[in-house]
Amino acid sequence: MTKKEALKFKKLLLKKREDILREINNIARESLKSQKEASGDLSGYSYHMADMASDSYDREFSLNIASGEQEIIYEIDEALKRIEEGAYGKCLSCNKKIPVRRLNALPYAKCCIQCQSQEEKTKR
Repeated sequence: MTKKEALKFKKLLLKKREDILREINNIARESLKSQKEASGDLSGYSYHMADMASDSYDREFSLNIASGEQEIIYEIDEALKRIEEGAYGKCLSCNKKIPVRRLNALPYAKCCIQCQSQEEKTKR
């Protein structure tokens, strides 16, 4: 991979990382906001237990999404490290070049499609 291509992917990865961090912060802020509302003094309002359960589910669902997003942040950080080491764009399993089309779609990909497919089959 040329330095120019590596720089392009580094910028792409940093932008994606920034977008995901912004999304995680929004999820956390919304979750905390709804938690404060749920724990606030609601004596003037009728608040049904089913509503509380629904809010709790929504908070847990949002936090699970944030957790998944955190995994992507980790993958992006690993890809950035591979760029610095000069190993970016090579499959970690077979050491073949990962097609640029795949890297454009999933810039933090660490395996070629064949190895990724094989890895997913063994996880089942």
